[in-house]
Amino acid sequence: MQLSRTLCSLLLAGVTVVSGAAAYGQAFPSRPIRIATSEIGGINDLASRMIAQGLAGSIGQPVIVDNRGIIAIDIVAKATPDGHTLLCFANNFWVLPFLQDNYPYDPIRDFSPITLVVTAPNILAVNPAVAANSVKELVALATAKPGVLNYGAGATGGAPHLSAELFKAMAGVNIVRVNYKGTAQALNAVIGGEAQLIFATPGSVDPQAKAGRLRALAVTSAKPSALAPGLPTLSASGLPGYEASAILAVFAPARTPAAIVNKLSQEIVRVLNRPEVKERFLNAGSEVVASTPQELTAMMKVEVPKWAKVIKDAGIHE
Repeated sequence: MQLSRTLCSLLLAGVTVVSGAAAYGQAFPSRPIRIATSEIGGINDLASRMIAQGLAGSIGQPVIVDNRGIIAIDIVAKATPDGHTLLCFANNFWVLPFLQDNYPYDPIRDFSPITLVVTAPNILAVNPAVAANSVKELVALATAKPGVLNYGAGATGGAPHLSAELFKAMAGVNIVRVNYKGTAQALNAVIGGEAQLIFATPGSVDPQAKAGRLRALAVTSAKPSALAPGLPTLSASGLPGYEASAILAVFAPARTPAAIVNKLSQEIVRVLNRPEVKERFLNAGSEVVASTPQELTAMMKVEVPKWAKVIKDAGIHE
């Protein structure tokens, strides 16, 4: 009789535990989800809004986009790790610690990766007067004339700037940065012959190349890109392993439970893989690369030290 009562108690306890676990799983999300991101406009904002719209239709809670600029990183780092506050940001988020002194956050330690969203490559282009029709010819020219060729770049630490610095490091050439207010001004400078080469988005380079004002040589992605049809990669053009793209991803605060991270990842990936979503991103100059949290973590463990070395070796500082 005592054994029966004990067995009954254990069974009831088991039911309680299972019910508690189920309740915990059902408790998320228990209120609106907030996606903190950069200012209105641009790929971060577009991605946040597309994810928010898709998520709201499947998780049963509103999803709010909060455009806060760079402070979005601080907001999410300090948020309660319960999955209700997320960060949607490009990879300048994880190069900032190497550009600024005493940067308060570690992109790997202080955040829980959820999923990659999109990548956006740049194109290496030259002024048509430059005697180079390929990456190998450009490297040969730069090697023969150290310090003579200039590249135009906008923001320090932006994808165009770091793409050029990685090119310098891997090719072993001395090309000189000419700093402009933004990429548009840098592009005009290369078109006008004030600088000789640039790394810029396909959307910026393509119309100028078609008009004969620029010569596109290669794309910075690891594989050929639908955004730059017909162009070879720099990796296949004499710089094996070269890859430098803008990367957009979603994060939660560190110590967010794995079950919540996985649920968010699955739901966001489902949104990203919709054909109409992929097409919208492609039209905006980026390609969907939805991933698992583990794949994003693995990618960051390669990308973060790579850019840390490029920035340190080049002496880049904001």
